[in-house]
Amino acid sequence: MPDNQLTPGIAPDRLDASDYAENFADLHPRLDAHEALVAADRCYFCHDAPCITACPTDIDIPLFIRQIATGTPQAAAETILTQNILGGMCARVCPTETLCEEACVREAAEGKPVLIGQLQRYATDTLMEANVHPFQRAPATGKSVAIVGAGPAGLACAHRLAMHGHDVTLYDARSKAGGLNEFGIAAYKTVDQFAEREVDWLLQIGGITVKTGQKLGADIMLNQLRTEFDAVFLGIGLGGVNALGLDHENKTGVEDAVGFIADLRQAQDLAKVPVGRDVVVIGGGMTAIDAAVQAKLLGALNVTLVYRRGRDRMNASRFEQDLAASKGVRIITNASPVALHGNGSVREIEFEYTKDDLSPTGQTFRLAADQVFKAIGQTLAGEGLPDLEGRKIAVTGPGRTSVPGVWAGGDCAAGGDDLTVTAVAEGREAAEDINRSLAV
Repeated sequence: MPDNQLTPGIAPDRLDASDYAENFADLHPRLDAHEALVAADRCYFCHDAPCITACPTDIDIPLFIRQIATGTPQAAAETILTQNILGGMCARVCPTETLCEEACVREAAEGKPVLIGQLQRYATDTLMEANVHPFQRAPATGKSVAIVGAGPAGLACAHRLAMHGHDVTLYDARSKAGGLNEFGIAAYKTVDQFAEREVDWLLQIGGITVKTGQKLGADIMLNQLRTEFDAVFLGIGLGGVNALGLDHENKTGVEDAVGFIADLRQAQDLAKVPVGRDVVVIGGGMTAIDAAVQAKLLGALNVTLVYRRGRDRMNASRFEQDLAASKGVRIITNASPVALHGNGSVREIEFEYTKDDLSPTGQTFRLAADQVFKAIGQTLAGEGLPDLEGRKIAVTGPGRTSVPGVWAGGDCAAGGDDLTVTAVAEGREAAEDINRSLAV
């Protein structure tokens, strides 16, 4: 964590101890058994269910809801996890309001969808709390696969390959597995170390060796892995952070939002996480929302999120935008940063209003800021990678790259929409393709 404790305006311990527990409590507490039955009873169990089509992992949603309705939540969990092995986390972080629930017939008819996400959490939590792992490994094939990146794509790929009987070595540059789920999600969405517990549960399949502190291009090399293993899957995410492109961007108090969220997620005591009095977050995606909301929950007096386009163009869903507003975050749209002001430490940030086409209007304004978080996207970091498409690894079909024997998926691969659930789907599909190739 950056040593901002001595920076004027940025300080830890802004709230009473009880406030931290309340502010970072579970955003959507789990349904109890009666609530789950009531929610499940609203499902029409559609034959051609549009919610299935809207789910990137193709979960049979009517089936698992019917299983809950008939009192078999563990069977419902198996239905979910067969398609999405990280169904517990996805139930917490998926933008269901723009995926399955938006497609729900009840939403179209009444404006009130079936609570698909919360029912998915009820089922998967029930199974995990029973310490049940319903999947078994096939007989050992003698084949080995290296997976680089222990985030959603890598974990999903590893589990499916292990199920097929292959030996998997899972490498990650960080100190623990989990990737975005462990380091990049707001703390109030995944309480009680759920991400870590889900990884431990997933590894019960066996056949997966995890090696942390192993960075591609430094500690391990792609060519080396291709020599030592029968196949390689890259799920390395996006390690770089886009810059604002402003002079004096290295002023004290100007930070990356992803680093702030990671530090907060790993903090043993939230009271020790420093936050500014006047916080400005630049960006319009989920990272920007998570950083802004958590800054407010840590005790920042003023938190403003500024996005260069209109609210309808923000990548964060309307639900997340409204959540931020409900927590006291001010959202300003159609404005781009043009200058940072302050002697050594940032004191103000200047913006210029923009038109819908991003052209400048000539009208500027300043916001007081002792802490500025950049959340304007991430970039692929690494050398010696397969061919790129734009700023990501080019893939065809189920994740095949330009390098024979190397697959890729998740945020590092071109074509996805940077969602946890999409990364899981890509990891799973790549694993199936790898398995077919190894059987030849």
